[in-house]
Amino acid sequence: MTYTRRLRLFLASLAFIGFLSPCAAQSAEPQDPHWGFATDLGLWTGTTNNTTFALGFGLDYYMDPNFSFGGMALFTPVGDLTQIGVAGVAKYHLRLNGGFNLVPFAGLGILHADLNRGSGPTKIDRNDTSHFIPLGMSLEYQVGPKIAFSTTLMVNLHHITLSPPVPNDNTSVALLFGIRWGP
Repeated sequence: MTYTRRLRLFLASLAFIGFLSPCAAQSAEPQDPHWGFATDLGLWTGTTNNTTFALGFGLDYYMDPNFSFGGMALFTPVGDLTQIGVAGVAKYHLRLNGGFNLVPFAGLGILHADLNRGSGPTKIDRNDTSHFIPLGMSLEYQVGPKIAFSTTLMVNLHHITLSPPVPNDNTSVALLFGIRWGP
């Protein structure tokens, strides 16, 4: 599937979910602005080193129960590829019945990739920095008033060029599982 088709499918899915969600949404109670923290772990696929283990962190400022913005960091701490993405992200929180929250988000930042693979004459030691545009959707389940379990699917748009024999990397997908404090 090409990059354009993936992006169109993802955007169509967001639009469809956004169209259906207001029917089931609960009215959120007004709250004072507050901070929230997120931590995730999972898989980052489609990188220059195939699929890698990933860790994610986020800090959100909740303007009200339905909107937050803040920083997000996603990185690969083990293996031949060290990849670090940092972005500012805006999120819209759709509060559904039964303690579920649907959270579409979009962001803008930078991504740095450092590939150090092999040894001898076939050794690859290259790095590149690119723009980083994470687009995604989280499904959260509230287990308490200030804590939620989360599953996140994120499409990342970027342009990492490490030169042959390593192919260019323009998109990647991350599937993460985590915990949210202060949603």
